[in-house]
Amino acid sequence: MKFVDEAEIHVHAGNGGNGCASFRREKFIPFGGPDGGDGGAGGSVFLVADENLNTLIDFRHQRVYRAGRGENGMSRQMHGKAGEDLTIRVPVGTVVVNIDTDEIIGDLTGHGQRLKVAQGGDGGLGNIHFKSSTNRAPRKATSGFPGESRELRLELKLLADVGLLGFPNAGKSTFIRAVSAATPRVADYPFTTLHPNLGVVRIDTDQSFVVADIPGLIEGAAEGAGLGIQFLKHVARTSLLLHLVDMAPLDGETDPVAQVKAIEAELKQFDPELLKRPRWLVLNKADLLPEDEREKTAKAIVKRLKWKAPWFLVSAIGREGTWPICLEAQKFFDEARREEREAREG
Repeated sequence: MKFVDEAEIHVHAGNGGNGCASFRREKFIPFGGPDGGDGGAGGSVFLVADENLNTLIDFRHQRVYRAGRGENGMSRQMHGKAGEDLTIRVPVGTVVVNIDTDEIIGDLTGHGQRLKVAQGGDGGLGNIHFKSSTNRAPRKATSGFPGESRELRLELKLLADVGLLGFPNAGKSTFIRAVSAATPRVADYPFTTLHPNLGVVRIDTDQSFVVADIPGLIEGAAEGAGLGIQFLKHVARTSLLLHLVDMAPLDGETDPVAQVKAIEAELKQFDPELLKRPRWLVLNKADLLPEDEREKTAKAIVKRLKWKAPWFLVSAIGREGTWPICLEAQKFFDEARREEREAREG
């Protein structure tokens, strides 16, 4: 299925029904008086997060959504039936933005979470409300109020624990294949990955985490170059970033250190907070170097970068060195959960 991470829709809440102007007319009751009922309220529009969805592609085919209109009031003081609410299912991780104001209305991060995005209109008043000592036969009734209409932008941000960063062909898709059951496309040309892929890494029965393979970034991604600008936002939710680098580029001229610094610049431009997030260096494609040169080359890159965080030397295609990364990542998440639990308990 094609991944779609952004869509625009129009939502229209239902209008309220009109109030009724009528009079009680029954035999032997000559002065029945007004008995017009109120109109029913219009239905509202809700978004609900559904963990069974993973794309916004359905919103490319249907863009307009309308809730039910309230029924008009009736005689005998009968109120009109309220319009039916409309519930729209969206993937977990959907951010809802009001296009007119560019305001974030809500962020649906949990299965079953509901968000009202358009309020239905109130029903009109029947003439029974306008009866008074000086106006015993009011012929006034009010119309129902219109429901809210909004243009919304839906943005899907993947809910993953680990985000993979790197230039095109750094080996991110191969890495996620090596550590999970995900099967993203792999080829020997840039931009093989055109949409994010998720993979679940299972360490033990009750120990696992989710890895997101983000499409390759290039210089200028934060300004719209390449594919990266569409997916940079996905790393915003991750707790840990793995920065994959091709340590043995085939052209022999590409500098791995320069690539790391280029992506750091893109992260800083997109969101400076991302640089403060835990980020580990993964030097990939070690199999392309002679065995006696791998460690030496890796340490030279780490030294030039003045890298202080953990780093790993791997060959994702041969699954060499990938499992230790998974074990360390699981320890990282277990420790974070333990600290969070202790802080909550005081």
